[in-house]
Amino acid sequence: MPGWNIHATFAISSPLGYVLSRALLDTPQGCVGSSGPEESTASGRATAAGTATYARRFPESAARGHFREALGLHLSSVGLGTYLGRADAAGDQAYREAIAAAVAGGINVLDTAVNYREERSERAVGAALADLAAAGFPREGVVVATKGGYVPARDPEKYFEKQIVGRGLARAEDLVAGCHCMAPGYLRQQLDRSLENLGLGSVDIYYLHNPEQQLDEVEPAIFGVRIRAAFEMLEEEVGRGRVGHYGTATWNGYRIPPGPRALSLEALVARAREVAGESHHFRVVQLPFNVGMPEALVARTQVVAGATGSLLEAAAELGAIVIGSAPLLQGRLARGLPAGLAVTPGLATDAQRALQIARSAPGLTTALVGMARLSHVRENLAVLAVPPLAPAAVAGLLPSR
Repeated sequence: MPGWNIHATFAISSPLGYVLSRALLDTPQGCVGSSGPEESTASGRATAAGTATYARRFPESAARGHFREALGLHLSSVGLGTYLGRADAAGDQAYREAIAAAVAGGINVLDTAVNYREERSERAVGAALADLAAAGFPREGVVVATKGGYVPARDPEKYFEKQIVGRGLARAEDLVAGCHCMAPGYLRQQLDRSLENLGLGSVDIYYLHNPEQQLDEVEPAIFGVRIRAAFEMLEEEVGRGRVGHYGTATWNGYRIPPGPRALSLEALVARAREVAGESHHFRVVQLPFNVGMPEALVARTQVVAGATGSLLEAAAELGAIVIGSAPLLQGRLARGLPAGLAVTPGLATDAQRALQIARSAPGLTTALVGMARLSHVRENLAVLAVPPLAPAAVAGLLPSR
């Protein structure tokens, strides 16, 4: 693959051989229930000027390398995720406070999904954005991403039959695994719902959520037709001003070797080019990246122009940015790291060290970490003051594949 060869640097085996149990690594963010929407007051979208102004607010607390330029915006190297937590009023308030504190402290990438915490995570993000705007942190400085694909209902099959098939938004056979759909009419309805939950007129990034779920039940050729139709709908939404860029947020799809259940970034980009040419807006991919799941950097799972390479290499070649999820592996890396992984100067806790390693991966724009409490925010904000690790330093901390 042309360009910088990450694997020339990362052909080093980890001296620790640190590998987590694979049984812990195969749980995607699937179907959950939902309740009704409530109003929020935030509006607008992230802009080049707004995010640049935001980045300049932190000359002392954010070290060089924390903010990265991508998609014409300034994105923080640490982002806030909203997947876990109780779906109740106390959880909502905790997230609302955590999000506000994170943005006030130098984190301007917020990630959510319509199915997270029964739609309550999106509403918490919207409420926090309104609080932040009132406190002098305008929406234009914050990058908001959400996802669609999973049916956000306690009984997804019943909901899908009545609310989606019954209204002509999709066919019964478009639902896979009893909870996942990529039909354009369904995705547009989900985008409507997300924007209402968030209280926004536009999201900066809209992800197809774990599209590889479809490959459990449909052949790759059918999947290709479905993904193309979804991309057509998303390009239309870009034209309407309701989506900035779109992408795929995945769990296993980009981490496994090429095969009928794997995602090929080259093939997906080809579909986007069929729809909108070189000016397409399929520019973001998300997948787990941490010391136990390093495949994005060290595994040759992608083929571009006949050459094999990592997902990070493929993304750089194909014009996409990479967002890493689960840097703490849903809390499992927050404590008890082997001593050899503690060689991260300036940081005091295992959670900080694991996050520092993840956000330092060359080619990765932002590492998303769940922050449901103010204590999480305070701990993670300390990482911002420390420069990212050099590529060679990261190399020795990751197991090879």
